[in-house]
Order: sequence, then C-alpha cells, then structure tokens
Amino acid sequence: MTHFAKPRLPSAKAGTSKKKTKVITEGLWTKCPVSGEIVFNKDLEANQMVVPKSGYHFPIGCRERIQGMVDAGTFVEFDAQVKSADPLKFVDSAAYPDRIKRYEKESGLAEAVLCGTAKIDGIPVSLAVMDFRFCGGAMGAAVGEKITRAIERAVKLKTPCIVVSSSGGARMQEGIFSLMQMAKTSAALGRLAEARLLFVSILTYPTTGGVTASFATLGDVILAEPGALIGFAGARVIKETTKQTLPAGFQTAEFLLKHGLIDQIVSRLEMKDRLTSLLQAFHSHRYRAHKVPTAVPFPAAVAAD
Repeated sequence: MTHFAKPRLPSAKAGTSKKKTKVITEGLWTKCPVSGEIVFNKDLEANQMVVPKSGYHFPIGCRERIQGMVDAGTFVEFDAQVKSADPLKFVDSAAYPDRIKRYEKESGLAEAVLCGTAKIDGIPVSLAVMDFRFCGGAMGAAVGEKITRAIERAVKLKTPCIVVSSSGGARMQEGIFSLMQMAKTSAALGRLAEARLLFVSILTYPTTGGVTASFATLGDVILAEPGALIGFAGARVIKETTKQTLPAGFQTAEFLLKHGLIDQIVSRLEMKDRLTSLLQAFHSHRYRAHKVPTAVPFPAAVAAD
C-alpha cells in the first residue's frame, strides 16, 4: 500500500441513496418582449394573453377571443363546411392542398376565419373572427365567402355585425380568386349599410394587405388593439415606391388613431365592455328611430272649435 493512496469512502447503505430531482420549467413561463417581465403562462392565459404590467398583447386564437368577447354559451358556429379549394392547382415548394392540411393540423381550424352568431350583453350579433395561425390569416375564396355570409346573416337577422381581423392579406395561392373577395365583402357591407345596421371592425396584430384595403377599414366604428400592426404593404415596399422617409411607427394603431383612420384603441380586456356600450347605444337609437309616436287626441273643447 502506498503512503499517498486515496482513502476509501464509506459505501452508501441500501435505501439511503439520494436521487437528483430535475425541475422542468420550460414552457411554463413567457417573457414580455416590451418590459422583459416574466409571466407564468397560466396567469397569462387567464388574462387573455395580455401582460399585466406592460399591457402587451400576445396573439390569441379565434376561439379564445370569442370566449372573451361574447356571453358564455351563446356562440353558435355557422358555415363550418366552407373550406379552401385549389382552383389554380397551385404548387410551389409544396402543393396547395398539402399546405392546407398542414394549416388544419397546426391550428386545429378548418379555415382562417370562424363565423357564427352570439350575444353580447344579451344583444344578438353576427360574428366573424380571423385567426393568424391558419396560413397567416390569408384571405382566400373560402374566407371571403364565410365573411360575406356573416354579413348577409346580420342583414337577414337584423343584427349588428362584428368582424375581427388578423391577416397577412390576400392568399397568393388563389390568385385573382383571392383578390375578388375584396369587392365581394365590400359589396356585402354596402347592403348592410342600406339596411341601417351597425358594422364594428376590430383590427388586431397584424391586419395588412387586401384585408386592410377592404372590409377591415369599412367599419361604422373601427377599433384596434394596442400596438396592432395595421397597413397595406410593407414599410420597405412603401419606402422604395414613394422614395420618401417614412415617419416612425406609421403602421401602428397609435399612429393611425392620431391620423383618423381608427376610432378607438381598446385593450382586449376591455373589448367586451366597449362593444356592449356601442351595441346598447345603437340598439337604443334604432329603437327610437323606428318607434311610432302614439297619437294624442285633442280635448273635446278644442275639437269642437
């Protein structure tokens, strides 16, 4: 035995060994991109994906948005069978039908918009809510058809119509069929206006392209979420086309409110209350406008004269 041999450590007794516990925190917390605040995901979801301190609005799915906007248990979906076709047999790096299947799987949706009827504070409305998770919310023929039907449903039922936009614009895989939806939805809104029914357009991050250039900016009242990106073309394209220096933040909801394109910026947490106020005001005005005054007979003495 050498003089410098390492001492032998006592062996652990059976049943006394300690196992290291690995704590998994990935996917439990989210960092706010504005303030750097770390928020517990369950708290964030309970707050409709709005960071409590900074007020930053994370994207939200159409079903979750509807749940936070309407009276519980009142939403009824319509036109679920309307889905994208492939009129141009479009193929780039993948065939268009294969892309549609992937979008369906990733989003859990059949299309980029969910439509139906609901009640807000007991007032019936026709509703269309877009979802950016499905093909970037791109407007194809199916999206245009579903939104048009939602508007026509409002005319038929004589209710206000609310459309929530979240879109990258027209769907390039459908070419001219996609662009035709701009005129189609706008024409339907013309019929809604002729029926003297309210159209509330809600713009979220992002609302761009052909959606911005059509129904999204035709609302009787246009609301937007804080910090929403709203525009037609990208900033680089606009700068190269106009050859001008663009003002900072010119495609934000705050800039557009200042310059008159939108009417109000409303937090997602306050959206239902704001819609309730608008619907109540419209309902009251419509009632007064259509109320026929009761005829008051002259007193007998006056009538005799």
